[in-house]
Amino acid sequence: MSHDTETQLIRLADYRPPEWLVETVHLDVSLHPTQTRVTARLALKRNPKGTVGAPVVLEGDGLTLVRLTIDGTPLAGSSYSATPDRLTLPNPPADDFALEIETLLDPTANTQLMGLYRSSGNYCTQCEPEGFRRITYFPDRPDVLSVYTTRIEADKEEAPVLLSNGNLEKSGPVEDKPGRHYAVWHDPWPKPSYLFALVGGKLAKVADHFVTASGKPVELGIYVEQGKEKLAGYAMDSLKRSMRWDEEKFGREYDLDVFNIVAVSDFNMGAMENKGLNVFNDKYVLASPQTATDGDYAGIEGVIAHEYFHNWTGNRITCRDWFQLCLKEGLTVYRDQEFSADARSRPVKRISDVRVLKAAQFTEDGGPLAHPVRPNAYREINNFYTATVYQKGAELVRMLKTLLGERGFRAGMDLYFQNHDGEAATIEDFLSSFAEATGRNLSQFALWYEQAGTPQLKVSGTYDASAGTYRLDVTQTVPPTPGQSDKQPMVIPLALGLVGPNGADMPLMLGNQPVENGVVEINQAQQSFLFTGLDAAPVPSLNRGFSAPVNVVSDLTQKDRVLLATSDSDPFNRFDAFQGIALDMLKAAAREGRELHVDALSSAAHRLLQDKALDPAFKAQTLSLPGEQEVARELGQNVDPDAIHTARKTLHEALGTTLQAEFTTLYQDLAPEGGFKADAASAGRRALRNLALDYLATTATADGIARALTQFNVADNMTERFAALATLSRHDVPEREQALNAFYNQFQNDPLVIDKWLMLQAQIAAPDTLDRVKGLMTHTAFSLANPNRVRALVGVFAHGNPTQFNRADGAGYDFVADVVLKLDGKNPQVASRLLSSFRSWRQLEPVRRAAAESALRRVAETQGLSVDVADIATRSLA
Repeated sequence: MSHDTETQLIRLADYRPPEWLVETVHLDVSLHPTQTRVTARLALKRNPKGTVGAPVVLEGDGLTLVRLTIDGTPLAGSSYSATPDRLTLPNPPADDFALEIETLLDPTANTQLMGLYRSSGNYCTQCEPEGFRRITYFPDRPDVLSVYTTRIEADKEEAPVLLSNGNLEKSGPVEDKPGRHYAVWHDPWPKPSYLFALVGGKLAKVADHFVTASGKPVELGIYVEQGKEKLAGYAMDSLKRSMRWDEEKFGREYDLDVFNIVAVSDFNMGAMENKGLNVFNDKYVLASPQTATDGDYAGIEGVIAHEYFHNWTGNRITCRDWFQLCLKEGLTVYRDQEFSADARSRPVKRISDVRVLKAAQFTEDGGPLAHPVRPNAYREINNFYTATVYQKGAELVRMLKTLLGERGFRAGMDLYFQNHDGEAATIEDFLSSFAEATGRNLSQFALWYEQAGTPQLKVSGTYDASAGTYRLDVTQTVPPTPGQSDKQPMVIPLALGLVGPNGADMPLMLGNQPVENGVVEINQAQQSFLFTGLDAAPVPSLNRGFSAPVNVVSDLTQKDRVLLATSDSDPFNRFDAFQGIALDMLKAAAREGRELHVDALSSAAHRLLQDKALDPAFKAQTLSLPGEQEVARELGQNVDPDAIHTARKTLHEALGTTLQAEFTTLYQDLAPEGGFKADAASAGRRALRNLALDYLATTATADGIARALTQFNVADNMTERFAALATLSRHDVPEREQALNAFYNQFQNDPLVIDKWLMLQAQIAAPDTLDRVKGLMTHTAFSLANPNRVRALVGVFAHGNPTQFNRADGAGYDFVADVVLKLDGKNPQVASRLLSSFRSWRQLEPVRRAAAESALRRVAETQGLSVDVADIATRSLA
């Protein structure tokens, strides 16, 4: 597909209501591997808010039109125009009529995995954001809500299971077609076309049930490939807990008689929230202790919850247009984060979420692909399923709760559900619900949705011993981003505490008033706060719980950070202080070649390890050093990835050596007892033990490597086996290849486990890794047609191996560019996401910067690019 960057630009300011609405959709889908026939009967009605006399214009994407009728009468060719991408009726016969469209599809040839396609012999659909137009001509936009009835017909031997949205109305054999059968599904709730789903194939069902708070029974089903039923147990448990949690926390009850999940192996995304029929990438459904890590279990729990929570925040209330994507995604990410925090450790979950936010979203905000949480324009909406929309969008909801309090937030959510159920809503609708419920003016807060960039708070403090006061001076700036040079001050809820010399919190008083909930509100470019009643100079504990997605620059000394790391009552800031000490050391070593002195860090680590009141999972998170990409982001400009890698490796080795005795004792004390348990406490113990193993092996001593190899060989679960393999993979020793080969031989028939094997090899920070990755692309375990394999190997190399992707000779850039171009014609979505690995190229030192730019320009200048890839290339070079 060729591209035209000017004509493709779609602007929020240009939004107009749809000219025609579709009240009901009756689909008849006759499945066939290469000749699937789709008959769509649309009850069209002129929109009173539209333009008088407007034609009917329906979108398509590569469609083959077979037949067209209006109210049962075939249309003459002169009364319409049809191309593979558009169907137009210039003179509709009435203000409401039935349009019947028959199209012919080839699911087997659909390598884009959008619309209707085949995955491992099963039929599957993916329609978000604009895939329904690949099935039939339709006003394929989220503000056209229709009631769907779907009849599916298929060969019973090929596809004994036939599923769609809603409730099953009837099914049985097709009388005049031996060997064929059908099923009719009806969804009573109006929905946009992007939520349509259909699945047909040979699938096994894992059945369960749920009774809602009002006593309504719901039949639950998880459909997997035959023989994998035992791997869906944790997913089913997560689903039932999600359903109960949403009732208790948000008052949301499920609204159909059935809820089905289908796991497929070829999928562009993690999962999809289609009404009543969620389709999942099987990596977020299938798990056993032998094949899934603790991280996999947590991922399954979170994604199952996320897609279920969409039933209300996305389905019952959907988006008016795709600019409002964060209205469903940011809000639902917040909801799934809260669910996981309640199910596991809230402090550890918060740390984990912020690490993801900083690694992905802060990096995005600081580069050429920066965009507001609600973009004001796009060329290809697939490219805006980003960390900014999802993770930063969730942070905005969290800030709302911080500003409004628990009761005010719940009142606003209740009003939002009450006022907009069954509608396609906007950010303005969302915010106005909270404003109405609480009386709070949120017009300045709305800037968070409009302005890109990560705000910076520059904070300094002055203690007056004679007056017993402490003045905190705060300066707020929002950096320029593409298309936005001048920014207005934001509303920033800054949670803070004042920590005394003894490590205890001091009074937090402004004048004679306590600071409510420990939160001050920053809403100007410069502000000062005078805290009173202090008998000693405090150390400020800033942005507690990461109350706002901002960068805080303060005048804290290393001594101050050590105090916070060892004593702060806020768990997140204990973690953040320890990370801050390490980050300062790594930046100085990478930028200036400064020698590393680990006394302060090792002292803080020692006290952390000795604190028996702390959760092992918290200790594991805190003692994990900042990643190389985080150091690069903090350095800002003229980044040398090799220097960062060397600095981090040196610091890791120094800590491992200094604390060797403690890590040895820790490793022994946390030895597994009994069988594997997937609960949070057990996962935390394993995380800390595996961290100790990695530190003990960091200098590649014979003892350290032997210990890792022993754990690899004797582990009875994937978490411990894979952690040992990861440790071995970081060292150029014979045991690395020995373990990698053994791992492959044991799990070669499990694609999801082989993804881990590919991923580890793609991350090796060694000069021969590029050749290794190229070799693995010819391995029988790899397929360019499967998004999971591509993400595991090429995606991890590009996004997760800073030294080898950013090779000074440019070979890493050229390799990724070649894969992007090869993949673009088959799956533009996956190709464009690979290309986004260049998003920080301008921050590199000159030699690498020039090589990255050259590779990007080669992609951008290639003829016939998809809109997806052309958009990323153009914006990256702008």
